[in-house]
Amino acid sequence: MSDMRTDAVERAWGGVVETARRTAADGLVVGTSGNVSARVGGTVLVTPSGVPYDRLGPGDAVGVDLEGRQVLGDLVPTSELPLHLAVYRDTDAAAVVHTHAVHATAVSTLVPEVPLVHYAAAMLGGPVRTAAYARYGTRELADNMLAALRDRTACLLRNHGTVAYGATLDEAYDRTAQLEWMCRLWLTASSVPGHRPSLLTPAQLREVQDALEGYGQPG
Repeated sequence: MSDMRTDAVERAWGGVVETARRTAADGLVVGTSGNVSARVGGTVLVTPSGVPYDRLGPGDAVGVDLEGRQVLGDLVPTSELPLHLAVYRDTDAAAVVHTHAVHATAVSTLVPEVPLVHYAAAMLGGPVRTAAYARYGTRELADNMLAALRDRTACLLRNHGTVAYGATLDEAYDRTAQLEWMCRLWLTASSVPGHRPSLLTPAQLREVQDALEGYGQPG
């Protein structure tokens, strides 16, 4: 492996560990639940199975190829490896974040799609779907997730948690946090007796999506 490639892997691994610790610090996971990955060329760096994030260091990098064969490290990759690899094979993702965020997981048990309670849904590609339940770590779960992710950058996993991807770890994390916030908002609004939250129409959401194309700083 060239020095340039080695440096890229080291930087990516540092980002994976930092993002995993962030999910724990922000209450999106408990213990060693959830997992994070980043792709560098044909290598996917992924958090290991059952190791507390605060114990991971630069020498603990875990890497697999796109077929799941381990090419880096001695620790066993996360049991959710099929889920991560499915995202990389099916999209242009460079990073994936999977959590057990409380509000999002609660919503996954209630609805097939997150109600359009806020235009933040436009930042995730549209109404966020809930993938059908399957046991963790299975190909069935990965397939269900891909169906829910069609034209989206995040989804819920029924009775399980969230998945979001992006061009960077920060983007994947921000989408995860946005989804959790939106689910918390809907649950909060829905809990007021005698009231039902007003929802955006598909046309209103499309208007936001059009506006977002020019959002942010130029250049």
